[in-house]
Amino acid sequence: MKRIRGLKIGILIALLLLLGATMDSRGPVMDVQAYPGSEASSYEQIKIFSQALSIVQQNYVEEPDNEEIIRGAIQGMLRSLDPHSSFMDPDMYKEMQIDTAGEFQGVGITIGIRDRILTVIAPIDDTPAFRAGIQAGDKIVRIEGKLTKEMSLMEAVKLMRGPKGTDVTITIVRIGSSEPIEFTITRDVIPLVSAKVKDIDDDVGYIRITQFQKDTKEEFEEALKKIKKENGDSLKGLIIDLRNNPGGLLMSAIDIANKFIDSGAIVSTKGRLKNQNYSYNADSRISKPEYPMVVLVNGGSASASEIVAGALQDHKKAIIIGTTTFGKGSVQTIYRLNDGSGMRVTTAKYYTPSGRSIQNTGIEPDIVVVNRGSAPTGSVREKDLSGHLDNEQIDEEENEPVKNSDLLPHIDIIPENPEEDDQLMRAVDLLKGLDLFRARQASETAGTAE
Repeated sequence: MKRIRGLKIGILIALLLLLGATMDSRGPVMDVQAYPGSEASSYEQIKIFSQALSIVQQNYVEEPDNEEIIRGAIQGMLRSLDPHSSFMDPDMYKEMQIDTAGEFQGVGITIGIRDRILTVIAPIDDTPAFRAGIQAGDKIVRIEGKLTKEMSLMEAVKLMRGPKGTDVTITIVRIGSSEPIEFTITRDVIPLVSAKVKDIDDDVGYIRITQFQKDTKEEFEEALKKIKKENGDSLKGLIIDLRNNPGGLLMSAIDIANKFIDSGAIVSTKGRLKNQNYSYNADSRISKPEYPMVVLVNGGSASASEIVAGALQDHKKAIIIGTTTFGKGSVQTIYRLNDGSGMRVTTAKYYTPSGRSIQNTGIEPDIVVVNRGSAPTGSVREKDLSGHLDNEQIDEEENEPVKNSDLLPHIDIIPENPEEDDQLMRAVDLLKGLDLFRARQASETAGTAE
């Protein structure tokens, strides 16, 4: 009976793999299917999997949980592809939906996997992890005493999230510290307010986008209205701060870039299937009047934030200041499985309006500024992630992780006091200088006409 049951499960997996019976939030997904000439080889491999499954079911020392081992197999399949493809059990799938919806309860960090070690990409502003002193580049070796080696991102997220007021203990290894550091952090509600206004200067507007979620467009528009109301005609320029912004929803990033780009491509995607090749073009009806603009970025600016920075840079709508970004140039699609679980699958790479891929390279700032207190560290970037996709536009060596410590990316410490933030102050000075220069040019032109 066990052998028959194993064979049935093996056939079910074969059907799922060959027919692509998945759904996402928009409805059935029909583009995942077998390709001509691949059926025979796929069937042979699935027969091997079915055989292995049957052996485990018949001979393992304890009665195996079929659901657990099947999910483990799917997880292993996706993990073998790239760092961003992953399996989500039903609970994790619900958590993923929360990430882009409004708020969640947890500690407030963005994580990735480097050399099979869970690594902090960036803490989210004004969260328990941020206040506790968790830094980008910290390697999380234990969560609640559980070793994180070989742990998936979703497993780690599940362990760190929990009800407000409860504690979670995280052990990290930090470059420069001789011993592991243990943090006991009290979970809290992490509000996902993605666009925040801060008073930096009387004549310069400032909006920080912490991540791109479904309400970012509306929040950004409200922030712009507030700045224009407070500054009026005296506004000399706008700063958009994307530092430590891990990304988020592709369409949300496109909406923000479209505020300042009135024609041409914002971003294009290219995948293995024709319907994954698409160019997202600007709509002039929703673009705003031009502002002299600076975009702040650093090694924690990833994915959707790189799309915005790259589009504004290519269209010459903004000057990019800071340090090189994370370098995640791939797009993930979410598929919902019939049991309520889900898969995040890399389906395309994206390209800036000029056609460049930033996979593994990131966005290079126009003006490099490193904040005081920052230093070269083991800060994780895309090219440091195990199994990262290559960038076909660069040499093979450039796709490899950085080994020379002098060339490692910087962790940019972002001071609470704006006057101590060198990147921000450089942006303010640049915008004021541009305004002064244009005013003098206008004055000279007026004097010549007289």
